[in-house]
Amino acid sequence: MVFSYYPGCTLRTRAKELDEKARKCAEALGITLEEIPDWQCCGGCYPVASDEIATRLSAVRALMAAKSEERPLVTLCSACHNVLKRTRHDLQTDETFRDRVNRYMGNDPVYAGEGEVIHFLEMLRDKVGFDTIRAAVKNPLTGRRIAAYYGCLLLRPSGVMAFDDPENPTVIEDFIRALGAESVAWSMRNECCGSYMALEDKGIVERKSGSVLANAKAQGADTVITACPLCLYNLQKFGGQDLPVVYFTELLYEALGL
Repeated sequence: MVFSYYPGCTLRTRAKELDEKARKCAEALGITLEEIPDWQCCGGCYPVASDEIATRLSAVRALMAAKSEERPLVTLCSACHNVLKRTRHDLQTDETFRDRVNRYMGNDPVYAGEGEVIHFLEMLRDKVGFDTIRAAVKNPLTGRRIAAYYGCLLLRPSGVMAFDDPENPTVIEDFIRALGAESVAWSMRNECCGSYMALEDKGIVERKSGSVLANAKAQGADTVITACPLCLYNLQKFGGQDLPVVYFTELLYEALGL
């Protein structure tokens, strides 16, 4: 299986473990991730102003690059995935935005958001299959109690992201079980970590991230996994708990015996 791949800028710096482990795991599972050429930062945050065009153009270029190869576009960072998926939705549903983008870029024919955008976890679930993952495990994580942390960006807005049930998602829990570990049931797996408020009011992030990790620890988790570099940063720096927080790709890397 071959997919186009958008890594995003954070995976080249602070979140190298997310990217490097994903590439090696994909290779072990017979998946080829072809990095799209000349990609740019997605902007890191979806702009809510409907007339904001320029900051979404890098996402449009990434979508068009994958479309030209006629392959699904795979992402890893929750923020990148959110921006790309919502920009694609804008192209499909907002005629004014679509017209302005295509005029600015001089597209002929017009690009209207064609192509598929999927997260690496969706690729494992829908394209590879968790039964295949389970069969490929060489180092089962038996006895481990893992808490799946979704955060905000993978799930919301649910009508656009269509990632999983926004209130009761299961994909990361199913992923954990496929690796042989126990998935911990806890109540704050969908709560915000505080996000970019870390730049303005660290107290808010300390309260949010602290509540999240305290809840996971209270339910007996020995590890928390996430797909979001910002979530991992906030939970590690502001969570205030002696509880490891790692990327889900690190867990997969370990279970595959890499």
